[in-house]
Amino acid sequence: MMDAMQDPLIRALWIAWGLYWLIAARGTKASTRVESSASRASHLVPLAIAALLLWLRTPPDCFLCGRILPATSTTYFSGVAVIAVGLAFSIWARVHLGRNWSGVVTLKENHELVRSGPYALVRHPIYTGLLLGFVGTAIARGEWRGVLAVAMAFVALWRKLRLEERWMIETFGDAYLRYRAEVAALIPFLL
Repeated sequence: MMDAMQDPLIRALWIAWGLYWLIAARGTKASTRVESSASRASHLVPLAIAALLLWLRTPPDCFLCGRILPATSTTYFSGVAVIAVGLAFSIWARVHLGRNWSGVVTLKENHELVRSGPYALVRHPIYTGLLLGFVGTAIARGEWRGVLAVAMAFVALWRKLRLEERWMIETFGDAYLRYRAEVAALIPFLL
């Protein structure tokens, strides 16, 4: 089985997502509060390591590169489908969030509490979609390092999510606490 990012279909999905993300980053509202560089690094560095685990070529004698899923077309296309669904979900969330979006934990001028669209299903649908993208890539790769990469991505995004939640409670108070009580963070009805 080909390395995940050497595979043209998987690579195309992630590149298309990345290009959309870059283009959509224009025209957001001005920020009134932004997380520190150290805070940002505390979730970006683990995410980058997780991505490298999934996307680097398989080195010889890699103890995390043993297969845990069969190298079949069913496994591969299941992974690709999960990637596509996850990245599409994150794009839907990004579109729905509109000018309130930022890649950094931030508060925007006239920040709005968005509770509709994908935000009615989970409070952090962009992270849900990204995690699904990582899971799909890990499935397509089918190796132990995919499990580690997904776990690292989850921890990094959970850390970022917790900071965002604190800021949302400070900004929206009881309205955000009600939202938090009604809608799961990442997995509908569960987590």
